[in-house]
Amino acid sequence: MWDQRYSVEEYVYGKSANAFLRAYSASLPKGKVLCLAEGEGRNAVYLASLGYEVWAVDASSAGRDKALKLAKEMNVSLNYEVADLAEYDLGNNEWSGIVSIFCHLPPALRESLHRRVVAALKPGGVILLEGYRPDQLEFGTGGPPSKELMMSAQQLQSDFALLSVVHLQELERDVTEGICHTGEGAVVQMVASK
Repeated sequence: MWDQRYSVEEYVYGKSANAFLRAYSASLPKGKVLCLAEGEGRNAVYLASLGYEVWAVDASSAGRDKALKLAKEMNVSLNYEVADLAEYDLGNNEWSGIVSIFCHLPPALRESLHRRVVAALKPGGVILLEGYRPDQLEFGTGGPPSKELMMSAQQLQSDFALLSVVHLQELERDVTEGICHTGEGAVVQMVASK
C-alpha cells in the first residue's frame, strides 16, 4: 500500500518537516537520530539539515527512493533502511533521539515498538512523537481508518512509563502536509527523555 501511495511524482505529505518536529527539534540531543516510518523523508532531511546524523526506516522502497532524492536536492545525507518495524532491530542505548511522526500501528505492535524505543535510547536520549488520536475520525483530514491504530496521551504514558515526560498534550491543530494531511486534526504530542 505504501509503495503504491509513494509511487507518484509529488510528495504526498509534502517536502517540509512536520510542524511539531520543527517546534521541538531543539529538544533532541545532537548525535544519532532515528526516524521511524519515515516515508518520503521530509523529517529526516530536515534533521540532517540541522546537523544530526540521521537514520530513517520505513517499509516502502518507493518512500526511500523519494527520501534520498529529497536529501540530494537539499544537499544533505542520511541513511535509509527499508524494513518492517515488527522485526527492525533498534539496538540498545544506540540513539540520541528517536522521532515518530504519524507512525500508526496495531496496538500490540505499537506497544512492542515503544518498548524497543525505550531500550534503544541512550541515557539522556529523547523520543519526539506526534500521532493522531481516535477523535481524528470525526475530522476526516488524514490518518488511519480505525481508532485502534491511533494513540492517546494515556496510552503513551503507559508505553513510555520508564521515561521522563517533558511534554505531553492532546490538542486540535491544523495539519496541512501535502495532499494526505489536509486540515484540522486531533493529535497527541509527546517529548520524553531517558
